Amino acid sequence: MADAYIVAAVRTAGGRRNGKLAHWHPADLGAEVLNALVDRAGIDPAAVDDVIFGCVTQAGEQAFAFARNVVLASKLPQSVPAVTIDRQCGSSQQAVQFAAQAVMSGFQDVVIAGGAESMSRVPMFSNLSLHAKEGIGVGPFSERIQARFGVKSFSQFAGAQMIADKYGYDRLTLDRFALQSHQRAAQATHSGAFAGEIIGLASGDGMHLVDEGIRFDALLEGIGAVKLLEEGGVISAANASQVCDGASGVLVVSERALKQYGLTPIARIVDMTVTAGDPLIMLEEPIFATRKALKRAGMSIADIDLYEVNEAFASVPLAWLDALEADPARLNVNGGAIALGHPLGASGTKLMTTLIHALKASGKRYGLQTMCEGGGIANVTILEVL
Repeated sequence: MADAYIVAAVRTAGGRRNGKLAHWHPADLGAEVLNALVDRAGIDPAAVDDVIFGCVTQAGEQAFAFARNVVLASKLPQSVPAVTIDRQCGSSQQAVQFAAQAVMSGFQDVVIAGGAESMSRVPMFSNLSLHAKEGIGVGPFSERIQARFGVKSFSQFAGAQMIADKYGYDRLTLDRFALQSHQRAAQATHSGAFAGEIIGLASGDGMHLVDEGIRFDALLEGIGAVKLLEEGGVISAANASQVCDGASGVLVVSERALKQYGLTPIARIVDMTVTAGDPLIMLEEPIFATRKALKRAGMSIADIDLYEVNEAFASVPLAWLDALEADPARLNVNGGAIALGHPLGASGTKLMTTLIHALKASGKRYGLQTMCEGGGIANVTILEVL
C-alpha cells in the first residue's frame, strides 16, 4: 500500500474565551494555518489538491461552507476546493485520515488537513439555537433515539463522571492530573518546546505566541477550590479542558509529491483507526480504538514512544492509561487541553502537531494520538517521525 507523509505541521497558540484571538474571524484563523503550511513546505499553493478542515459548531461565522471560506481568506488560489468535517472533537484528526486516504489511494497528491474553532465568537452549542428559539422538534436526538437509550440527550459531562465512577477516581486524583497538565505546559513554554510549532498571530499587544490558558502559577489548592459541575460528583471546570480559540493543520502528501516538489517528510502515517461504542459513557471509546489500532499495526503500547490523549476531562486520559497499562511519563509530555485549551474542530491536528514536534525534539520514533468524541466515537492515528 502507498504511504502518506506529513511535510509540515503548525498550530496557533490557544486563545482563552474572549481573549487574545477573539478579534480574529475563524476563517482568517484557518487561513493563517494554510499560508504557514505551504510556506514551511516550500510548495506552490496552487499544487494543493484539496483542503479538508474540521469545525464542530458550524453556525454564524463558521457556517456556509466554512472550509471553503478558509481557502478564500488564504493565499491559496480560488481553484483549490475544500470541505468541512464534523466528527465532533476529532474533526481535524479525521480530516487527516481522509487526507491520507486520498493520498494513499493515488487520486490526490497534496492535501491540507486541519481545523479551526473560535469558541469566543461562535459559542459551543450555539448551533442548537433554532430548536430553542422556534420551539420546534425535539433537538438532535429523535424520539426513536431517546427510546432506544432511555435518555433525552447524551452528555459528555455525564460520560466523564461515569468514567470516574467506573475507574474509581476521586476528585483529588483528577485535580492532581490537572495540575500536572499546567506544570508540563508551563515547562514546555519556558523551554521553547512549542516555538517550532506555533505560528504568530497579531493581537492587541503584539504577536500572540503563548498559549493563553496555561496557569503558570497553578496550585492544587486553587484547582480544588473550583466548584464541581454537579453535587456529589468529581468533575469541575478546573479538571476539564478549557474553552479555546485556535487553528491548526498538517500538509499530507504522497511519495510522488515528495519527489515532484522536492519536499522533505517529517512523519509517516502508520495506521488510522476509528471506532464507535456506547454513546452514554461515550468518552471511554479511545481505549477500545487504541487496542484495535495497535493490533492493526502489529504493535504493542510498549512500542509507542509518546502518546497524546486529548484531555477533554482528566478522567479520560487516566482511564486510558490504566486500561492499557501505559507509561504515564510518555503521556501528554507537554501538557494537554486542561492547560492548553481544546479548540474543538482544531484539536485533532493541534495534538498531532505537538506530537510530531515532541517526537523530533526527543529523538523518538513512534507516536500515537487519540480523541474521545461525541456520540461514543474515537479516532486513533499512529505516526512514525522521520
